[in-house]
Amino acid sequence: MDINYELYKVFYFVATSLSFSEASKQLYISQSAVSQSIKTLEKKLGQPLFIRSTKKVQLTPAGKILLKHVEPAMNLIRRGENQLLDSNILGLGQLHIGASDTICRYFLVPYLKQFHKKFPNVPIKVTNATSLSCVDLLEQGKVDLIVTNFPNAKLTHSYMQKTVFNFHDVFIVNPAHFTFKQQTVSLEELNQYPILMLDRKSTTSEFLHNLFLQHQLELLPEIELSSNDLLIDLAKIGLGVAFIPDYCLTRESRDLIILKTKEPMPVRHLVASINPNLPTSSATEEFLKLLPEV
Repeated sequence: MDINYELYKVFYFVATSLSFSEASKQLYISQSAVSQSIKTLEKKLGQPLFIRSTKKVQLTPAGKILLKHVEPAMNLIRRGENQLLDSNILGLGQLHIGASDTICRYFLVPYLKQFHKKFPNVPIKVTNATSLSCVDLLEQGKVDLIVTNFPNAKLTHSYMQKTVFNFHDVFIVNPAHFTFKQQTVSLEELNQYPILMLDRKSTTSEFLHNLFLQHQLELLPEIELSSNDLLIDLAKIGLGVAFIPDYCLTRESRDLIILKTKEPMPVRHLVASINPNLPTSSATEEFLKLLPEV
């Protein structure tokens, strides 16, 4: 099917903004030209892509399917343009990483510092997202590299370049607020206390829920948040037993104790991944060299 790229470009801007007027501003063309381009594309594809009303614009089911394919293509083109422009000026292009707040703070910062010291002129961009969402960013070509938790339901082994860190998750509590006769407890006993943990959109939550299910237990957390640091703060003031990666514990966590579980806690990993279907920038290759392999 011979369809002009410009039609798909107009479709992308309308679909992502859900506004014909906003798309016209971003494309620097008239709103009537945008409308005509969409009509032409719909005619060539033989089905409507948008539901138009006086109040809002919505994608049809066909429009949603098309956007899933057009968006990664647009990101790939933009990514290629940026790499060419940046490499022309700087030699290595730019480094764009996707990672969670926790991984950025407690693992990536020293390596970002090393990279910046070695290549001070290379721009570094970091997009914060959960480990699950980072895989989506990588698949869509929105980032060059991700560092995420593993196991990860969305991450295939073909994407993984190296395991950069191993860790265990721990249950922490302030003994001034909760009395445990011994520091080794079963998951069933822990389930009687208010559990503080990350929300269901995280690999950590997925991991703990699966662990409880393996022992025929239903996990009903008291509080679910998006920040491990906040979980630590809430554990300090006695709101419950927090579940966090062990590498998040610092000297500031001295008011807390670690509860050992009778059931073995499986090891988890931090892994660095790229999209093998996309070209890898020189900056990404250099950063991967700085990361350890365990």
